[in-house]
Amino acid sequence: MRAFREAVEAGDLDAVEALLAEDVVFTSPVVFKPYPGKAITTAILRAVSRVFEDFRYESELAGADGRDHALVFAARVGDRELSGCDFIHVDEDGLIDELTVMVRPLSGAQALAAAMGAQFEQIAKEAEARSV
Repeated sequence: MRAFREAVEAGDLDAVEALLAEDVVFTSPVVFKPYPGKAITTAILRAVSRVFEDFRYESELAGADGRDHALVFAARVGDRELSGCDFIHVDEDGLIDELTVMVRPLSGAQALAAAMGAQFEQIAKEAEARSV
């Protein structure tokens, strides 16, 4: 999804938030349980922007119907390089209703899990403030 990619690359997290459906479901690469809702998804994405360094998208794939997209990325968390993919599905209104992230290698995923864990309190506060 070009608009999402451009917003992320520009660091425009308000624009990213505007692309999310209220009932979006975020599936993390390091947590088993999906996170439903725009408030928590926005808070998580803001935390990811604080954790990832040298983030860049490397390629983009789109499904034939235009509702499924895969954005391949590379980033660093501390001294760990990782690669990953944002799998995006858009609803009939063109808003993102599913966002699934996968990363590799395991050492990169572990570094991401530790860094995001350190952001947990901030994520919870941001999500609560946005859901009011």
